[in-house]
Amino acid sequence: MTQWNRPALGLAATLTASALALSACSADAGGGGSDDTITIGISLPLTGDFSEPGKGVQRGYEAWAEMVNADGGLLGRQVELTILDDQSSADRVVQDYEALIAQDQVDLVFGPFSTRLVVPSARVAEEYGMLFVEPAGAAAEVFDQGFENLFYAAPAIANDHYNHLAEQILALPEAERPQTVAVAAMDDPFAQGTAYGLRDKLADAGLDVLVDEVYPPNTTDFSSIAAKISDSGADVVIGGTQYQDAVNLIVALQQLDYQPRLAAFSTAPTNPEFSSAIGEQTEGILAPTGYTPEAPWPSNVEFVEHYTETHGNPPAEDEANAFTTGQVVAAAVEAVGCAEQGDCQQQLIDWLRENEVETVVGPLSWDDAGRPQSAHMIQQYVEGDIRIVLPADAAEADFLFPKPTW
Repeated sequence: MTQWNRPALGLAATLTASALALSACSADAGGGGSDDTITIGISLPLTGDFSEPGKGVQRGYEAWAEMVNADGGLLGRQVELTILDDQSSADRVVQDYEALIAQDQVDLVFGPFSTRLVVPSARVAEEYGMLFVEPAGAAAEVFDQGFENLFYAAPAIANDHYNHLAEQILALPEAERPQTVAVAAMDDPFAQGTAYGLRDKLADAGLDVLVDEVYPPNTTDFSSIAAKISDSGADVVIGGTQYQDAVNLIVALQQLDYQPRLAAFSTAPTNPEFSSAIGEQTEGILAPTGYTPEAPWPSNVEFVEHYTETHGNPPAEDEANAFTTGQVVAAAVEAVGCAEQGDCQQQLIDWLRENEVETVVGPLSWDDAGRPQSAHMIQQYVEGDIRIVLPADAAEADFLFPKPTW
């Protein structure tokens, strides 16, 4: 069942046509669902600054619900998703989760996209004692809030995404090692966390940071930042980016004929639209990732097959992290044997604190703050395809250095 323009009670703002409810059952949606359904409330940035990855997360959640329902649901009950559009607004995401939990009385909630939206929505969930598993709040500040209900459904937090790349660079013979770095990061905790994690590890090892720029999330003109980076001649360029900002920055750097020896951008290169957006000059571009469609985990093989059949292409990282969120919550629900507001939520939280969950990104476990205890891989465009190059034991292709010209 799909509903459009579903009202959120008590909100002054009217939900847009992006608000929807997805269900594979025929029962009507009701407060907290019926005996035949488990309702899950979600707010996502389907419009605004984070709409591109937000829609990827939506696709991942929907794929998870479709597969779970086809397999009999959770606890023998069909799953129903209610997805609202927060318009990439922290104020709106708070309103959405207040409405979903307090007015709609959903049984469970899944997290939104972006650290900027995860932190305020996690506060709402904790206020109501709800388990809060989220796919995209990786910045260190998420885990410094003292949340007792939050779990990040990916292998590593933002500051550690580039650990394998830093180790690779610093292991190069001194005569071959890059000497200078330029950084441009969106004013966003996740984007800055990924970029600064790599920047700081290289700086601590003696590389000089020649450019260190921060830009607002809505920036579209990167000519001045690109000029600073090009003029610096830095060996390494690091972009703390989401999607469109990375595309615009890379195009601006290409237009200036700046040729770094190494180029790393968070998030964007893993997007299936990236190659067509910047042209064919992708060779050697790097990005951290917690996911590859080639991973042999049994659930991933099934996920990739279902997703590809539905969408015509394999899932990317945003879709996979959303699917992982569903897997994590489902594991707790099936183990504890309940899925509703109230005492059940604390039982779900306690179970996840003590257990490991098999997912499409591999086995996950968490510390007391909800940090996953694993590591990200490093992908690189090699002969036109993005492939895992680090760590060596997971590599699908050899690490390219220096970066070919673009």
